[in-house]
Amino acid sequence: MDMSTKRNNLVWRIRTERDLGRAISGIRHQRGMSQAELAEAAGIERTYLSRLEGSHSTIAIDRALRALRRMGAEVTVNLPAEDGE
Repeated sequence: MDMSTKRNNLVWRIRTERDLGRAISGIRHQRGMSQAELAEAAGIERTYLSRLEGSHSTIAIDRALRALRRMGAEVTVNLPAEDGE
């Protein structure tokens, strides 16, 4: 996973389910949230969130990322700097 900073934004390049898990975990930590807090806010089970962060892919995510890669697409996640940073 590539993580870079662009104009005070954190940017993650997502190529694999592992990259996606690290991005979710990294953003959650950056925002100071627990898994339970994020899971509740997202309307998902905490155990599912834990599996995503731990790179235990679901077939749908794996297939979607594979299809995007085959088409030459690049998936990125941008985390804007919070106000005051």
